[in-house]
Amino acid sequence: MADALRAEGYEVFTAGSGQAALKWCEGHRPDLMLLDLKLRDVNALVMLEKLRAGKALVPFIIVTGQGDEKVAVEVMKQGALDYVMKNTALLDLLPGVVKRTLTGIVQRKILGEAEVERQRLEAEVIATSERERTSIGADLHDGLGQQLTAIELMCTALKDEAAREAPRLARRLEQVSAQLREAIAQTRALARGLVPMGDGADALQTGLAELVERVGHLGRVQCRFECREAVLLPDPVVAGHLYRIAQEAVNNALKHAGAGRLTIRLAKKDGVLRLEIADDGAGLSKSGSNRAGVGLGVMQHRARVIGAKLTVHSKRGEGVTVLCELPLKS
Repeated sequence: MADALRAEGYEVFTAGSGQAALKWCEGHRPDLMLLDLKLRDVNALVMLEKLRAGKALVPFIIVTGQGDEKVAVEVMKQGALDYVMKNTALLDLLPGVVKRTLTGIVQRKILGEAEVERQRLEAEVIATSERERTSIGADLHDGLGQQLTAIELMCTALKDEAAREAPRLARRLEQVSAQLREAIAQTRALARGLVPMGDGADALQTGLAELVERVGHLGRVQCRFECREAVLLPDPVVAGHLYRIAQEAVNNALKHAGAGRLTIRLAKKDGVLRLEIADDGAGLSKSGSNRAGVGLGVMQHRARVIGAKLTVHSKRGEGVTVLCELPLKS
């Protein structure tokens, strides 16, 4: 077997026993291991466990004799990439099997690196979006909001001066002041929506409570926030993504579902943070063609970025439940 592979240009090392193979693996990292199912001193499954325990397990192919096909299939479940039979065709087939396996390993590695890069770029895009939101929100609050407030104060002062000599002008100034106050309120609401939370560990809990309060003031749905125990999350980035997931789910319920009741639940149990947004609206269409699908995609992206699992349960006519579960580090 070694000679057949060397003839194809592979560098091959051999070990006459399981113990010798284990010792060799302590100082080497092969690209592929061909493991005999029946070793003289160590069972192949035991050897795999020892390699796995020592974090030295590498991609491997099982070599087995006639009549052990079922055992080989069982070992495949343990991570074997392929298996070859000890028969007259072994030496002819082995180089092709090894080449195919090594090619697959390289392809999986490339795909894995591409996936890591995709996730990195995805996280960077979302982080850039959050920075832009924060910048715009700060400009609205500190720039436009302050300027409108100053103008409103000027109108109030002019109204007081004109109250005696020009009552009609005073009334017009009061109308201008009222419109300015409304514009200030809308500007602050926009700024609050863009920069919804602070940096404290309780920012997510507080932000969700305020989100429910703002939605409730609209008067379109009955909105409730449930959080039986304090949920502290010191990472502001993770908290921000969770808030945006809840915000997107609420927006979908308001815009597309025609919901009458909306509940946001936040809890932490057994090392897992659970964020649930449930409504009693129309539910998702089976075709998935509704506009809410874009928002669901964004929520999935955000969940992946922070290592959370997001699931969506929907029954037509009975509403949608969005559940985000985040394992917390100790």
